[in-house]
Amino acid sequence: MTNSLPLKGIRIIAVEQYGAGPYGSMYLADMGAEVIKIENPKIGGDVSRQTGPFFLGENDSYFFQTFNLNKKSITLNLKSEEGRAVFEKLVKTADAVTNNLRGDQPEKLGITYEALKHINPKIVCGHLSAYGRDNDRASWPGYDYLMQAEAGLMSLTGEPGQAPARFGVSMVDFMTGAVASLGLTAALLGAHRSGVGSDVDVSLFDVALHQLSYPATWYLNQGHVVERVARSAHPATVPCQLYKTQDSFVFLMAMTDKFWQVLMDILDDEVLKAQRFAKVADRRENRDLLTQEIDRVLGKHPTAYWLEVLKGKIPCAPVYDLPQAMNNPYIRDTGMVQKVPHPHNADMEILANPIKVNGQRLVGKASVTMGENTQELLSELGYDEQAIAGLKQRQAI
Repeated sequence: MTNSLPLKGIRIIAVEQYGAGPYGSMYLADMGAEVIKIENPKIGGDVSRQTGPFFLGENDSYFFQTFNLNKKSITLNLKSEEGRAVFEKLVKTADAVTNNLRGDQPEKLGITYEALKHINPKIVCGHLSAYGRDNDRASWPGYDYLMQAEAGLMSLTGEPGQAPARFGVSMVDFMTGAVASLGLTAALLGAHRSGVGSDVDVSLFDVALHQLSYPATWYLNQGHVVERVARSAHPATVPCQLYKTQDSFVFLMAMTDKFWQVLMDILDDEVLKAQRFAKVADRRENRDLLTQEIDRVLGKHPTAYWLEVLKGKIPCAPVYDLPQAMNNPYIRDTGMVQKVPHPHNADMEILANPIKVNGQRLVGKASVTMGENTQELLSELGYDEQAIAGLKQRQAI
């Protein structure tokens, strides 16, 4: 499997930390790229190594492992003259340099295409920042939750009449990391064809705003404002929301006339078969009444009963909490939980990459200790043991 990975032979230097950048570059590492993570020895490396509350020995954490599988680590101080020299030698051997620094930092650090093209004309430079590098917010720090707030996503999340709510996890970070890895891969393909590299920019804010998708299109063209609907319902299609069963909730999505008819055959209730619910527009107009009637029918049995009756016929799902989601047999049957041995936990488990290649899950390897590959990489670049010791003494590595 390792030899057939699509990005095998691609070398990527990653100047990154915490979430969005490492999440995106981990996709590239999982797909076979040699991702070399640069960690500043003066600050203890990636800050997420110290992100608790759960740790794995010294200067490592489960949080860090979540975003850094399959990568190498080199300690390097890019602000020192000797550290910069090492970096430039690495650039000569690399296909891409990626970072998730503040928008004004890549130029200051000299990790843009303009700064590196004389070293390697094919180098692709990926920049993931909060607000981009070409506007008056370039120097602003920024995080996922801020983007959810300003881009309008929080206003669409939660129940009507309640305070706006954020997503349960940092989805803007993860989406931006994935988009950044897509952009970098596309630019790599272009550079391999043309021999000329480029800068590729992605920002948290732009990706968050882009996730507004069709509500944004509706507003821009028709002035229509999508608002929150009770029970996490779809703004336009009915039925598509949470419904009450005898003991909990089920999310039901009979979004087409075909699925509606199948649902009617299964539920076999005369009130639901009434003309007022016959068409998509009718169901939308009578949403509240329809919710009451579906609740009434589903309330006759527990969720487990309805899932058994509806599975494979109507799009539906239980509403699990985190333990239930993690203990769902389906995710282990499909290989989405993977054992990744770690020196401090031989049975460490991680969620697997969702991409399959030739029907096979991508294999995860635990992230290494900070700087574990420094000696190996410096030796490859021509540094002998004495030179490496000198670099370490002078805090360049």
